[in-house]
Amino acid sequence: MSDLAKSVRNIMVIFLFCFIALISYIAYFQVFKGPDIANDSGNKRLWAKRNEVLRGTIYDKDGNPMTKSTREDKFNQNREYIYGDLYVHALGYIDERFGITGLEEEYDSELSKYSSFSNSIRSLLKDFDIKKAFENRNEEKVGNGIVTTLDYNLQKVAYDAMGDLKGAVVAINPKTGEILAMISKPTYNPTDLEKVIEDANTGVDLDSKLLNRTIDGLYPPGSVFKTVTLAAALESDPSIVNRTFGDTGKITFPDGTELNNYMKQAHGNIDLQMAYRVSSNVVFGTLAMEMGNEKLKEVAERFGFNYRMDGIGLSIIQSRFPALKEYEVGNIAQSGIGQASVLSSPMQMAIVAATVANDGVLMEPKLVNKIVDKDGNTIKEIPNKTLKNNVISKEIAETIKGYMGFLVSNNIYRWPAFEGTNAGGKTGTADYIENGAEGIPHGWFISAAPLDDPKIAVAVIVEKGENGAGSAANIASQIIRAAVLEN
Repeated sequence: MSDLAKSVRNIMVIFLFCFIALISYIAYFQVFKGPDIANDSGNKRLWAKRNEVLRGTIYDKDGNPMTKSTREDKFNQNREYIYGDLYVHALGYIDERFGITGLEEEYDSELSKYSSFSNSIRSLLKDFDIKKAFENRNEEKVGNGIVTTLDYNLQKVAYDAMGDLKGAVVAINPKTGEILAMISKPTYNPTDLEKVIEDANTGVDLDSKLLNRTIDGLYPPGSVFKTVTLAAALESDPSIVNRTFGDTGKITFPDGTELNNYMKQAHGNIDLQMAYRVSSNVVFGTLAMEMGNEKLKEVAERFGFNYRMDGIGLSIIQSRFPALKEYEVGNIAQSGIGQASVLSSPMQMAIVAATVANDGVLMEPKLVNKIVDKDGNTIKEIPNKTLKNNVISKEIAETIKGYMGFLVSNNIYRWPAFEGTNAGGKTGTADYIENGAEGIPHGWFISAAPLDDPKIAVAVIVEKGENGAGSAANIASQIIRAAVLEN
């Protein structure tokens, strides 16, 4: 072969290689990167496509609109949030400059979808009016609607009860998994979005108003986690209900460190029910050490820890329970009282309360009940879904509910709103480190009612609330009362 022929062949090989590489890159780009770019909030073509359809309405569970869209011109529309900041962390926002969040993002395709064909067919079937059906083709294209599970009355009670406190509230129907209320404070008004985003980007917003604490906040759960520890202990040894514990006020570990009760109180000889009521760190730390990390971790994971739940229509941050070595006795004891490296979202603790209330059956939390067209006709129902049938046995759930009821009934004088609700609950005081020093503890409270036929389970966290028996319990009691006696 001549030198010229070899050169031509080599050049052709190089061109062929480049051609194959180019085709491969284009294919990769189309298959793997194309959808991401197409759905990117900054994609101008996607925004233009969205604006062809007047955005659909998001409703509360009773069909009351929470959003409204109006046409500004052919290429633009305005999105109004009817209740201001009341639902903002659940609904999110949509803005061409700042993107999309919350349910606006999760159900963007439905809210931007005009069910024109189905509307025309329904018109034909309903009215036998062919002319009317074809006239519908010239109407303003309006996107589908989303009917949520949110209850206005409970949302408003939770919002008002939280006031100016920082924290979160989640309320769930234990039998269905429907999220009845979710409040994250501090909040913001979506009409002031430009200022809110600017404050977040420049560090002015020290309270993190954009953070949806209900599903994105991770906190040490403190003593509300003792509900999980109690479940594990009852499962490990059912006879433990008859045991008497000697509570001297502290546990001293081999390395000299200590685990103390709240305010270093010594409760003396107490049974398991009283240990739960007084929230004995000594008893529940001891139980964790006796069971070992593996057992407690396994039960925590059944309740949803170390597992990502995305069924609600919004993505919930994964709550965490650690894997510890046998020699880490101090951390094992701390994990039994919801400290060490245990972290939970408010949604997760609401799920714990709801699962106990529902006799050990864990329902997948959900925020949307159905999708409807612009005329309110149902396009798709979102069914209730059982995630786990036997997180704990019914017998263990009944025992825990009895302990929760005992705690509330002996504290009605502090939480009068619970009276007549047949509620159960658990307080929590969560220690944490802030800027290298101990911060003011967070206050937690979880609750469910009525215990004999549960309608609602609630989790409340008040950041720097000092202890769960204060503001967190009072907030929970108001929501429980509204759900059981007033709703």
